[in-house]
Amino acid sequence: MQNHQAGSIEEFFGELKDPRMDRCKRHQALDIISITLCAVLCGAEAWTEVEFFGHSKRSWLATFLELPNGIPSHDTIGRFFSLLDPKSFQKAFLRWVQRVSEVIPGQVVAVDGKCLRRSHDRRQDKAAIQMVSAWASENRMILGQVKTDTKSNEITAIPELLQTLQLKGCIVTLDAAGCQKNIASQIRHQDADYVLALKGNQGTLREDVEYFFNTAMKYDFHDIEYDYFESTDGGHGRVEVRRHWVVEAPDSLSGKAAWRDLNSIGMVESQRHVDGEITTERRYYISSLESKAEPFAKTVRAHWGIENSLHWCLDVGFREDECRVRTGYASENFAVIRHIAMNLLKQEKSCKGGIKSKRLQAGWDNAYLAKLLGV
Repeated sequence: MQNHQAGSIEEFFGELKDPRMDRCKRHQALDIISITLCAVLCGAEAWTEVEFFGHSKRSWLATFLELPNGIPSHDTIGRFFSLLDPKSFQKAFLRWVQRVSEVIPGQVVAVDGKCLRRSHDRRQDKAAIQMVSAWASENRMILGQVKTDTKSNEITAIPELLQTLQLKGCIVTLDAAGCQKNIASQIRHQDADYVLALKGNQGTLREDVEYFFNTAMKYDFHDIEYDYFESTDGGHGRVEVRRHWVVEAPDSLSGKAAWRDLNSIGMVESQRHVDGEITTERRYYISSLESKAEPFAKTVRAHWGIENSLHWCLDVGFREDECRVRTGYASENFAVIRHIAMNLLKQEKSCKGGIKSKRLQAGWDNAYLAKLLGV
């Protein structure tokens, strides 16, 4: 990248170790990464589309990339990302995120896994990979990600991901797969709070919390100090009422002492009214927070942002579930490219519209693409 246009791509990804043999390096690693990121920002979803983008935008790309041998072929691009060490690539991503975002005290950091459905390869007996990501609710950014081979391995991937993040003052939320004593302890060790969903994997504890609330409600919380918050929203023929109860965690809870700083337990009752039919669902949580219902409600609600603002956008805006990139490390490295693009598109506010509209704008307008990249 030429000095007069040196920017964040070179600063954070320029020192990645090139995995190719020297005699095979006709194209610079930074050029390949930059072309791929630009192409994905503009709508590319396969290596062939990245190459086509490169040729169509070659004159513009040459204003800030060296391109000593022109635009690399899609085979070269795919081979590079299949060999690139994903942990090093993710660390570079993390350094970039930490530079462009700040930790907001009280911000919810939602951690959840997503399967890259088309990343499996039956011929090589390769299962679809799972990416566990951390989503910042206020910054609306992906803070980091770790790959795991199966849903069950999230238990080992989550601590690895958390260790890379700056969490001081934040509230970390996890679904039932992440409701583990060691994970709760790690979150507190990193000076953050936790709100963890309870399901069957925590058997006795979950049963105790459910029994406590069922009994308390039966007797209208007689002699029990609690806090309550209710919210209602809806549209298009749907209305949802959410009721939240929070109490100080009773000493009678099974294994309470094993959970570091377990201060409160909570229940959410969601009542949905759709076309005259009413359905009710209850969910249970443990938390290191004080027993205040409104902050608890906002935290639980914010957790679902990782589904609506991240997973949904990746599936709809980037068609991630349809991506057939799967050779070597390519699938997880391409996932990181999508995450970088997602962050850049989410943070840019001048163009109105969703992810798809912004990607179209970037493809049509070189000035807007340059603005996204900061070059």
